[in-house]
Amino acid sequence: MMKTEILTLLRESEDFISGQQLCEKFGVSRTAVWKAIGRLKKEGYQIEAVQNRGYRLAVTPDAFSEAELASRIHTAWAGKRLHYYGRTDSTNLRAKQLAEENAPHGTLVVADMQTAGRGRRGRGWESPAGTNVYFTILLRPDDINADMISILTLVMALSVSEAIDETAGTQTKIKWPNDIILNGRKIVGILSEMSAEPKYIHYVVTGVGINVGTQRFSEELAQKATSLEAELGHKISRAMLVEKAMERFEENYEIFRRSGDMGGLKESYERRLVNTGREVRVLDLEHEFSGRAVGINDTGELLVQTEDGVMHTVYAGEVSVRGIYGYV
Repeated sequence: MMKTEILTLLRESEDFISGQQLCEKFGVSRTAVWKAIGRLKKEGYQIEAVQNRGYRLAVTPDAFSEAELASRIHTAWAGKRLHYYGRTDSTNLRAKQLAEENAPHGTLVVADMQTAGRGRRGRGWESPAGTNVYFTILLRPDDINADMISILTLVMALSVSEAIDETAGTQTKIKWPNDIILNGRKIVGILSEMSAEPKYIHYVVTGVGINVGTQRFSEELAQKATSLEAELGHKISRAMLVEKAMERFEENYEIFRRSGDMGGLKESYERRLVNTGREVRVLDLEHEFSGRAVGINDTGELLVQTEDGVMHTVYAGEVSVRGIYGYV
């Protein structure tokens, strides 16, 4: 789309770009370029037009659109193929549909609003318009052992935590396995789903919801959840969050792919792990116990040492950290 490509060129240029340059690059008339510039202006972009010099992007709005996202994402494969929805049921559902239609590895689905957003165990995820970030990436991990697929949520948690800190100047933490927290409350949820046969993975979709601008939460969530803007008191670019998340995920995914486990990312992940050194309470289908978390192993499980000195490997279940989400 020429509008997106013009926006990309304007964003990357530190000087004016002449109308003639744009005409020659896209093989169109000056009128076509002028119309594309006009559409960008209607979307809130302040573009200077100076005779004999051309066009320059003066101010970028807090836009969250297909053109804005496409003009920012310059990764090799993560988000290279973009599907943007102003409103959809769920980015995970859209990504799964695209997967069945043979969409390639790295396809990214982004929505401004979801009507059926979901969290873990089927819980709802509040997804109002113009407020937060909702995206899902489609992965086709042909060269990764199926037993290691659950690690992808940890890889995404690390990537999004890094992206938020780079964009907002925060110091987010990760509550094992993939909740991202700020000031003791959750700001990000991640949900991965897989289509597979016993020995073959068709695809994995990993969905992310980032609370960016929400100021009020339901009574049930108010003590557990917060948003970036509520904590920081100023606006955060949603498009930049997606851009940085794709950059960090592509890099971290390749490290994971080469090692086949969390070995290459373990140190980075543990630096952000809020569980480390803290008392935790583990609840699974069989029993409940408390101990001190000491980190994760190379396959992404949480290591918890109980008072008797026994080291337990936590594969699944709920984990509460003392002082986080009401566990005191």
